[in-house]
Amino acid sequence: MIDDITYLDDSTRPRGPRFNDLTREQRAAGEHLRDIHDHLRDNMGKLRELIARGEAGTLPQAELDKATDGLAMVRNFRRFGTLCGQYCQFVHGHHSIEDAALFPALAAKSEALRKVTERLKAEHEVVHALLIRLIGALNGLLEAPSPQTFADARTVYEVLERVLLSHLGYEEEEIGDALGVYGVF
Repeated sequence: MIDDITYLDDSTRPRGPRFNDLTREQRAAGEHLRDIHDHLRDNMGKLRELIARGEAGTLPQAELDKATDGLAMVRNFRRFGTLCGQYCQFVHGHHSIEDAALFPALAAKSEALRKVTERLKAEHEVVHALLIRLIGALNGLLEAPSPQTFADARTVYEVLERVLLSHLGYEEEEIGDALGVYGVF
């Protein structure tokens, strides 16, 4: 189902410049980026738990409703439409802003940052492909819940989680400080 997805390999990732003695203001941009990413991480963890409990049959509807009330993506779903559609749109919007504004500004600062931002853009394509597959798997689960459709959704979710969490950490490490040093954020 997802054999064609290339996992992100830390050993092939370019490294950005390192900065010493940053001011609090210079660190703020990287911390803000981490806060945005933490929001994504938090929601991914909660979804992981809900998928596992749903698959195990230990999640009654009333408890599902209560468990998901606090998820930002569920609030968006109730306001705007499809759950994954809104979450996927948030991730896509976040990546589009980075690709169109942040990355070109950083790439102009150094060759190392150009290589890092090119890699990050390529990783955005992998994340996007996985989000599309997750939408399909979740739609299949909604249409015909079965052990197989739960397994399919879980498999795609687990790959997305692995790839996205790796990507977010790499991005924070390689461009977080540069955002503040160069005043890009």
